[in-house]
Amino acid sequence: MLNPDAIFANNEVCLSDIEIYGFDYDYTLAFYSIHLHSLIFNTAREMLIQQHKYPEGLRSYEYNANFAIRGLHYDVQKGILMKIDAFHYIQLGTIYRGLSPVSDEEILEMYEGTHVPLEQMSDFYGKSSHGNTLKQFMDIFSLPELTLLSCVNDYFMKHNIDFEPVYLYRDVNVRYSKKYISHGEKTCRVLTKLINNGKKLFLITNSPFSFVDKGMQYIVGKDWRDLFDIVIVQADKPTFFNDKKKPFRRVNQSSTLLWDKVSKLENGQIYKQGNLYEFLKLTGWIGSKVLYFGDHIYSDLADLTLKHGWRTGAIIPELQYEIKIMNTKEYSRVLLWLQGLTGLLERMQVYADPESQMVLQEWNKERRELREMTKTIFNPQFGSIFRTHHNPTYFSRRLSRFADIYMASLNSLLNYDLHYTFYPRRTPLQHEALLGSDQLSTDKIPFREEVAQNK
Repeated sequence: MLNPDAIFANNEVCLSDIEIYGFDYDYTLAFYSIHLHSLIFNTAREMLIQQHKYPEGLRSYEYNANFAIRGLHYDVQKGILMKIDAFHYIQLGTIYRGLSPVSDEEILEMYEGTHVPLEQMSDFYGKSSHGNTLKQFMDIFSLPELTLLSCVNDYFMKHNIDFEPVYLYRDVNVRYSKKYISHGEKTCRVLTKLINNGKKLFLITNSPFSFVDKGMQYIVGKDWRDLFDIVIVQADKPTFFNDKKKPFRRVNQSSTLLWDKVSKLENGQIYKQGNLYEFLKLTGWIGSKVLYFGDHIYSDLADLTLKHGWRTGAIIPELQYEIKIMNTKEYSRVLLWLQGLTGLLERMQVYADPESQMVLQEWNKERRELREMTKTIFNPQFGSIFRTHHNPTYFSRRLSRFADIYMASLNSLLNYDLHYTFYPRRTPLQHEALLGSDQLSTDKIPFREEVAQNK
């Protein structure tokens, strides 16, 4: 049984080496109730109707929290929502136009197969730009946006309204206010534990100070700023990690920008904007002694890993839900038989006689049914955020590349001593998978001709 509150490692991380801990705010220090997503959906829906003059009939749609998952790609030009694996292949059976599935045949014709060329994928940060047609939805706050986009598509198609998918995408692609903190009672314990062990703490968030201040007072208390050595708001990540020109500005309690030059970053002060290069210069917090946590794999973690050498921790709230499913007897039984059946198919395929071929057809049919079961048990439309039928998802690939460790919430740190070392599991490569197993090695699998002679 996997522990849903465990921390998982993509790269070896020794907490004894970490001297400084950094945090994003939204879905890292603060979590939100599901009611917030309904509020975002309803607010954005009303904006479309009242400000953009979309049809009143859109009010018949309510937010469905079980429709979409994080990490999906949206074809801006075609209005198609899809799940893509780590090798840029669309997973058939997970493609939707509006709220309706698109047939395999139509997708194969539309994309001339299931492979999406690199030049059509989103840019490094998951955005649709520079002629790229696909946008990847990586932000948890984007789920209501994504659902609304599908609902509006659905309404237009059902009412035979001619529309341009690109315009629809741009109209729905707006940002919303955030409320309804659902829990954070253990956040203070995590921060206090780190401080009591002599660690330095800092906060870098894109949210404004007034919003962060209200949330942190609710979670930690009115003196929350005393816990942090440095607090930076409205940082404009990921630009913050790449720009070298934006200076830091001090902000007072009323969120007014001050005009004095920032020559050092002090405890108890609030800073706005700035850039990481200046941050490193003023603090000297360089390299793998820094561990930064965030929920957005691109905006929060990618540049820190690739350019600056900080350690990174991804907060993936969906992880807890998926592990609980993986721990069920139903899922274990289906997965075990699916793996066993795939092994039988691999061995049996060399037999060309009619009886064997008939068995193969039945096994392939059963395998398709089992694969569909392992998908729908997580989400009826799109399955797991981490895996397609057999490959990692594009989301999962990015997670493994840009996050040294990942967990469902920061609370998981309470389960570990701060001298603990996280070791990644040695996952066998495909050519290593046969070692130590009872599987037939490839040189012992008979060719069809040899099988025919022996029959």
